[in-house]
Amino acid sequence: MNENTTKTMSAANTADIFISDAKGAKNDMNEQIQNIAPQKLAAFKDHPFQVRQDEDFQKLVDSIKENGVLIPAIARPKGDSYELIAGHRRKLAATIAGLETIPVLVREMTDEQAVIAMVDSNVQRENILPSEKAFAYKMKLEAIKKQGKRSDLTSTQVGQKSWSVNLVAENTGESRNQIQRYIRLTELIPQLLQMVDEKKIAFNPAVELSYLPKKEQELLLSAMEAEQSTPSLSQAQRLKTLSADGKLTEDSIMEVMQEQKANQKEQVRIPYNKVKAIVKKEMPPKELEDFILKAVTRYQAYLNKQKTERDSR
Repeated sequence: MNENTTKTMSAANTADIFISDAKGAKNDMNEQIQNIAPQKLAAFKDHPFQVRQDEDFQKLVDSIKENGVLIPAIARPKGDSYELIAGHRRKLAATIAGLETIPVLVREMTDEQAVIAMVDSNVQRENILPSEKAFAYKMKLEAIKKQGKRSDLTSTQVGQKSWSVNLVAENTGESRNQIQRYIRLTELIPQLLQMVDEKKIAFNPAVELSYLPKKEQELLLSAMEAEQSTPSLSQAQRLKTLSADGKLTEDSIMEVMQEQKANQKEQVRIPYNKVKAIVKKEMPPKELEDFILKAVTRYQAYLNKQKTERDSR
């Protein structure tokens, strides 16, 4: 066994990449580390985690150029190639670094085991977006449910759900309630979920908004664009209540969104539809604010000049 193989196996053991079943016992399945060409590793279906080519990713590329891939990826056989379970960042980084093969721990897994392994191997990463956690937790919950029901539960439906959510919460550092709240985010329309990722909508208001039907979320999005603001927690809660009572309309949404928030100072509001004809399409809020301030400043200078000319006559 050469030095590189020893390092690879040691790193694999340190990473604890063995997959546990729904009851927490490690599976005794045939496995082996193979050197596989990146192009033979197909991406995991509906993989919820993005591979962002940021500064940390570039550091990974540089490390792989110097040392190779020290921690094996995880994959399962799929026809003549393999399905990548964990290691999508390493695969892309190794490709950019020019490696012809990377070490991969290959093992047989069911679809459910593969989903659970994929989520568990990624969810501890830093800088994970709320949307990534949301869909990852949802995928893991559905996979656990498909693995079978506990026979020692007295209440099948309620007990099974509670047990499944507890398993999703294991090794995540999240509580059961927080797991359920993240999964709620998958009910948001894509535009609102993106605003959560971009921190334009806070997490708690987003959870409340997820209870609105899709049509009402679209109406809310239009109101947010018109008002150039996002709902606070109390506003989101009122929207949720109005929706549950069947009273959420375009007018009631605007009424809630136009309320002054507790931490807001007095401010001038200009409906977007009154200025959209003279500004660039989809101008960012800050740029729009600067544009209006410059326009007002120039107009005031024009009025001052006219007054000076009149007074000098």
